[in-house]
Amino acid sequence: PTRSRRSIFEMPSAPPVEKFRKDYKAPDYNVESLFLTFKLHESATEVTSVLKVKRSAAADDSAGFFLDGEDLVLNKICIDGKEIDDSKYTWVQEDQLEIKAPLPAEFTLETVVTINPKENLQLSGLYMSSGMYCTQCEAEGFRRITLMQDRPDVMAKYKVRIEADKTSCPVLLSNGNQTSEGDLDGGRHFSEWEDPFPKPSYLFAVVGGDLGSIQDTFTTKSNRTVQLKIFSEHRNADQLDWAMASLKKAMKWDEDVWGLEYDLDVFHIVAVNDFNMGAMENKSLNVFNTSLVLAKPSTATDGDYEAIQGVIGHEYFHNWTGNRVTCKDWFQLTLKEGLTVFRDQQFTRAMTSEIVKRINDVRVLRSIQFPEDSGPTAHPIRPESYIAMDNFYTPTVYRKGAEVIRMYHTLLGQEGFRKGMDLYFKRHDGCAVTCDDFRAAMADANGVDLTQFERWYTQAGTPKVKVEKAYDAASKTMRVTLEQSCKGTPGQPDKEPFHIPVLIGVLSRSGTPLCPERLLELKEAKQTFDFPDIAEEPVISVLRGYSAPVKLEYERSEEELAFLMGNDDDSFNRWEAGQTLFTRAILENFKAFQDGKPMAVSPHLVEAVKKTLTDSSIEKSLQAMTLAIPGLKAMAEELDVVDVDALVAADKFVRQSLAEGLKEELRQVYNANVLPKEPFRNDADAVGMRRIKNTCLAYLATLKDEESAQMCLKQAKEAGCMTDLVFATSNLASFETAARDEGIENFYQQAKGNDLVLCKWFSLQSMADTPDALKRVKDLLSHPDFNIKNPNKCRSLIRAFAENMEYFHAKDGSGYQWLADRILEIDKFNPQLSARMMGCFSNFRRFDEGRQSLMKAQLERMLGSEGLSKDAYEIASKSVKV
Repeated sequence: PTRSRRSIFEMPSAPPVEKFRKDYKAPDYNVESLFLTFKLHESATEVTSVLKVKRSAAADDSAGFFLDGEDLVLNKICIDGKEIDDSKYTWVQEDQLEIKAPLPAEFTLETVVTINPKENLQLSGLYMSSGMYCTQCEAEGFRRITLMQDRPDVMAKYKVRIEADKTSCPVLLSNGNQTSEGDLDGGRHFSEWEDPFPKPSYLFAVVGGDLGSIQDTFTTKSNRTVQLKIFSEHRNADQLDWAMASLKKAMKWDEDVWGLEYDLDVFHIVAVNDFNMGAMENKSLNVFNTSLVLAKPSTATDGDYEAIQGVIGHEYFHNWTGNRVTCKDWFQLTLKEGLTVFRDQQFTRAMTSEIVKRINDVRVLRSIQFPEDSGPTAHPIRPESYIAMDNFYTPTVYRKGAEVIRMYHTLLGQEGFRKGMDLYFKRHDGCAVTCDDFRAAMADANGVDLTQFERWYTQAGTPKVKVEKAYDAASKTMRVTLEQSCKGTPGQPDKEPFHIPVLIGVLSRSGTPLCPERLLELKEAKQTFDFPDIAEEPVISVLRGYSAPVKLEYERSEEELAFLMGNDDDSFNRWEAGQTLFTRAILENFKAFQDGKPMAVSPHLVEAVKKTLTDSSIEKSLQAMTLAIPGLKAMAEELDVVDVDALVAADKFVRQSLAEGLKEELRQVYNANVLPKEPFRNDADAVGMRRIKNTCLAYLATLKDEESAQMCLKQAKEAGCMTDLVFATSNLASFETAARDEGIENFYQQAKGNDLVLCKWFSLQSMADTPDALKRVKDLLSHPDFNIKNPNKCRSLIRAFAENMEYFHAKDGSGYQWLADRILEIDKFNPQLSARMMGCFSNFRRFDEGRQSLMKAQLERMLGSEGLSKDAYEIASKSVKV
């Protein structure tokens, strides 16, 4: 028969197809094992795949065998060793091939395809980054490597052989344990790998390149020795030690807290420059964005160190929550991601400061997930449909998903939650399952009814809980009434009551508890709870520890908020009281600006800030966070209509007023927390000192006077670590003096040659509060160190500008047009990245009419653009849909 060669590029385009959770159907055939052979060449890699296939019991011999494939040149297909011609198969969709029935109940399928890693700028499938071959297969990238059932419920055992040039690719890696290696003719060599654990195709990985590395070992609780190795470009190998230390801590913590032991002989991490995501949990071969692996004091901030530790932990923890137990379909993504984010948050809390980590997590939730929940792309943590699965790696699935897992933990306690986890693994190890299976394990292990709790999986939106308190002195009884509501979201105009855990503390006027902390379970639209034997009129501390991802509505006086800020024994709610005071001040001045009235800051706020600033007994990191004013994105969530001019003016006024009123105290605290340049310290005390010092500097920099500029410049030039350099230069970037240019140049001289530090340099300029912000960003696009094909560079310059609220939302629409132009440019080669940037326009209806019109016009322009990817199309079309 004649051999067929077919590229997906030759298939006709079709309108994007929406997929629905309700349409799930188990496959008629299952691949039980694969043997893959890669002959690596930059422009023409040959991949031979041998699949062992078995028909499912529910299917008959009239069923065809469907395989996914995209951007492949198909050279050959054989069934049981016999090549078939193209009359035996057909492309039924642009990325799906059907091998026609009848087929044997069990058979071997061999395919040979050619792919082009060098031209794969989507960074999905097998591609090249800085001369290295690497893969990214989640969610649907494996189909860009070879023909396969590219779906998470097909779990198969993999054997892999990799052949490559020995000089350019001395390191060859894949999943599992290495079984063989050797030399080949022509200066090439091979390496063979076998993973004994069945896995879905999205967890497959291959890496080949000339890499540096460090290595270590870990001894498991059953006394097995695991070989650990972390790879990077040779020039970056001196920045891998923190990642290795974090990995070993994560492995130990998972054993100690959850009883989960690593299951293979090796664990490898590879740092990659060009990567769409943060990291990927491929079985035993994690592939990471360099930004979440590389760290040393001169290149990484304290925030980078903490993020690296958390994400190293996150990907390692996936070995059980994601790999050993995975998702039945992609609608269940939060099953692995929400659960694993919760686990990495708990790990970071144990490694750093519990309260600081909790505050950080809530700040991120409010700034990026709440806006998503109130916009046109709002979706439940378990979505019901998608066009491009890559679009659902969202704050809702991850961050809100983690809060849902946290609510299980709050309702059941650590012991009950651990019982549920143990049952989950006992029932489902080695399986692809659903969110309902996880909920059932939690319920069954603890003998509780969690039926209503499913609404957190089925309903979008952020619930609001209204609180009313009444106290009867005669009966010494306090009555608390909780009422929940949730605004309609696309496709869900009406909501059923959620199951909401509300943790409440009851305090005396001196700050001592009047009764034990109590967990209230709000299940109805409105419920009342009685607290007997309360000796005096109490102050209540509601939603302690942020026990549920809701918005709280509770009227309090400034005096009561100031009292809680200074006396609440729940550290989170002390912080929350301060945030409420800041929020109230900004909203009051927002209204004053709109009404043309003078703006002012309450003496209660000034005094509360002063008390916190000068209180040496507070943990310094917590002190810094308590003094941090809510960001503009979080503040925008408090408004029905976002008037950018009024919001920015109110925010600046509050910051500048506090800085002016507390100038001497801010300088004193700043000076008291200056550390010597050497030796560099990364302990909690040192991190806290840098945080409070830089918080004070940020306040003083709002004054925009020469003294503050010189303080920033001095810190930048004398900085002994990247944290101090970044904070000082970021503040300087918003000045309009010679010190600004000097500071920017000083930073660049230290950044040259280091891509991650250059990303910081681009970002601090993109976010600068200066009228020429857009011009500077435009100019930086042509800077020799900028590369639009690199996702990190794109995020640091282009995406960061969208966070510059005042200048991205310029009244003339210039910021919108510039970003839309960049999105269309990026969409031609990296749809995942362009779709994420498209989301910057999604909430356009929240803004004033003029800005609404300008943003909508850009969305419609992009929608009408020829060749728009399905990823970008999905976000844009949902955004403009009424």
